[in-house]
Amino acid sequence: MKYIFVTGGVVSSLGKGLTAASLGTLLEARRLRVVLQKFDPYLNVDPGTMNPFQHGEVYVLNDGAETDLDLGHYERFTNCVLTRHNNLTSGQVYETVKERRGDYLGKTVQVIPHVTDVIKARIRELSDESKYDVVITEIGGTTGDIEGLPFLEAIRQFILEVGPQNVVNMHVTLVPYIKAAHELKTKPTQQSVAKLREIGLQPQVLICRTEKPLDRDLRRKLSMFCSVSENAVVEERDVEHTIYEVPLTLHAEGLDQLVCDLLHLETPEPDLADWRKFVERAVSPKKRVKIAVVGKYMDVRDAYKSIYESLTHAAASEDCGIDLKLIDAESLEDGVVGQNKDLAGVLVPGGFGVRGIEGKLNAARYARENKIPYLGLCLGMQVATIEFARNVCGIKDANSTEFDKDTPEPVISLLEEQRGVRNKGASMRLGTWPTQIVKDTLAEKLYGDTEVTERHRHRYEFNMKYRDRMYAKGFVISGTSPDGTLAELIELRDHPYFVGCQYHPEFQSKPNKPHPLFKGFIQACLAGQTGRATHARADQESLHRVSERELVPQ
Repeated sequence: MKYIFVTGGVVSSLGKGLTAASLGTLLEARRLRVVLQKFDPYLNVDPGTMNPFQHGEVYVLNDGAETDLDLGHYERFTNCVLTRHNNLTSGQVYETVKERRGDYLGKTVQVIPHVTDVIKARIRELSDESKYDVVITEIGGTTGDIEGLPFLEAIRQFILEVGPQNVVNMHVTLVPYIKAAHELKTKPTQQSVAKLREIGLQPQVLICRTEKPLDRDLRRKLSMFCSVSENAVVEERDVEHTIYEVPLTLHAEGLDQLVCDLLHLETPEPDLADWRKFVERAVSPKKRVKIAVVGKYMDVRDAYKSIYESLTHAAASEDCGIDLKLIDAESLEDGVVGQNKDLAGVLVPGGFGVRGIEGKLNAARYARENKIPYLGLCLGMQVATIEFARNVCGIKDANSTEFDKDTPEPVISLLEEQRGVRNKGASMRLGTWPTQIVKDTLAEKLYGDTEVTERHRHRYEFNMKYRDRMYAKGFVISGTSPDGTLAELIELRDHPYFVGCQYHPEFQSKPNKPHPLFKGFIQACLAGQTGRATHARADQESLHRVSERELVPQ
């Protein structure tokens, strides 16, 4: 078993997760069996209770674990199917240390060895499984953070135990460009590596995040001051178009071959043909569509990370690019203005709380009335349901008990098993659940199957008491739980593409395997755009013919 540890220095948000995921892509292309895990030093047990403004999206795994968004990169960039064992936080570590229970037999409980033993045990959980060749472990935060010290110490101990010949330490760092001096500066990287050395870790590979190319002299300087081989100073420049270029740029720098050499792994050259083809379609598409995403956290790009990536996957499969129009739901509370008439599609993502709900309702109504393709995810499905109940079925007081617990028309209501829940963390309906697809529906056409499994994260559900009244007006429940008691998927009969799902399909989309709901959404957007363009040309030709007739003398 071989191990790669990815640490980060200087500042946060350098892209350690993307770097680790990209290396996973390259090693899999060399036919190695790879698994990734993320260690987060914060004291939360998981990010499930964090505000998206602070931490970005919460990524949900098959087993219901609420995890860091980097695990989304891991699953998208590789063939890994991860579990709660692939994400460890300081909160989980300290929760595991049960001194009051007598687990330590009267010993003094300390960070070393008791806390570090828990961390090392999590690495060994994966390495004990013989189905992997390489374990890539990313350490969150920035080197020098007080919360991260036990994790770095655990790595130091772990290397001693498994032997340095089986480990590569990879440090992602910043080489900033000082515009006034027209110069790249190496001092931040030198100091970051010095911090690592104080802890007892020496990186063998430096991944240098930079805006400008690293020349030979600068690489030589970093090599000397950081005690890293010159060919192990790897440039990771900002990509021009898409994050899916990162594996290709790192391969061009020779990172995958370097890591294999350091780990004494003999592998074939990587087969990156399919990956290159996907990137080419994403970078140079033949068509483009404009899609609005109407949400609550539009200032934080990572808040809807998996949704944006799923749109990219689906669009690339149709050789199409996307112009995203990010709309704050609160800006639509007085209605959808005319500037949105050129939209090819509307997507409303999930979320919690009443803020911006009226704007989301207006977005759903606009898409429904103007026959614009609509995709509603979790809360996006619920607001579409409320809007339809109010404006089509005449249920004027239709609402969700999340927004009005005393509503007389609870079209969306709390799950029965959620009524007594008081704790916020990991208390929702979480993880993979089966969905039975109704025959002869758009859903069956999209999935090509009558039963699928999807990942959930919610507390509220469609109230089945309203099913018949809404069905009579064209509201179709096209997917349910196997026992038929829960609505999982809805669509409208008289609409080119109006789909809402209670689950989160964005968590199962991959670059060369887009999710069916996203793929169908993009196809509908393209078809609608083509249809509108055809109508517009026909109208212009008709006007032209009329004007010509007017010029003919009578």
